Amino acid sequence: MNPQSATPETVDSQGMNYLVSLPRRVVTLYLPLGAFLFVLLFPFYWMLITAFKPNEELLSREGNPFWVKNPTLAHVKKLLFDTAYPEWLWNTMLVAVVATFLSLVASVLAAYAIERLRFRGSRYVGMSIFLAYLVPPSILFIPLAAIIYQAGLFDTRLALILTYPTFLIPFCTWLLMGYFKSIPFELEECALIDGATRWQILVKIVLPLAVPGLISAGIFAFTLSWNEFIYALTFVSSSEVKTVPVGVVTELVEGDVYHWGSLMAGALLGSLPVAILYSFFVEYYVSGLTGAVKE
Repeated sequence: MNPQSATPETVDSQGMNYLVSLPRRVVTLYLPLGAFLFVLLFPFYWMLITAFKPNEELLSREGNPFWVKNPTLAHVKKLLFDTAYPEWLWNTMLVAVVATFLSLVASVLAAYAIERLRFRGSRYVGMSIFLAYLVPPSILFIPLAAIIYQAGLFDTRLALILTYPTFLIPFCTWLLMGYFKSIPFELEECALIDGATRWQILVKIVLPLAVPGLISAGIFAFTLSWNEFIYALTFVSSSEVKTVPVGVVTELVEGDVYHWGSLMAGALLGSLPVAILYSFFVEYYVSGLTGAVKE
């Protein structure tokens, strides 16, 4: 067949026929996918077996290190009943949910104003908001610590709730700006002709169409809040106020003694909420990201 006379349908069918034979599927699909899954899931498997290994197997050089001979729940019991892990989990959930909600509200208003109100300098404002996200938290936590201490919020959950949006709002605003740009402006013009206000347009037209983008921004903000370490380590010192990332590291490491079983159990239990969240909203998350970058 002449390549110049080939139609797009013919080229697409020829490309799909490349995967018909089993050896080609194994080399181009199954092996890369298997290697990716192994690299991705092995840390979780290692956390799982370490959480149920007795100390004798953890410290022994004999036997198979990738399997558990005599599983035990002693490490999980120590984590749940001998530490404040349930309180850490509650603190993490509370801080992540409230910080995500506040960040989404501020990001929706900022992104809609920048993309739709068309005021002078809106593009520079949008660029400056995104550039604020590039400032690393390792630099910001020093001045923020002084502000938190002077405001009397040190060692409180409110300190984390108010500081987490400093790195959540910039990226969520940039993400929603891209998604709002993909929504046809003609819909808002028709609503304006019918007498709708800007607030009614935002609530009744734009937000229902931007649900995938909102879910993407929400998952991103929730994940960052859940896993944040520097601010939580700096602004909180009491054990009952700590979050899971800080509590597991500081309370289960005594000098040079690492309670590996409880550490891995805490890390595994702490990663489950985020994994469950992704499993329910992964389709909306992908569609929100693609909607944000396609313009």
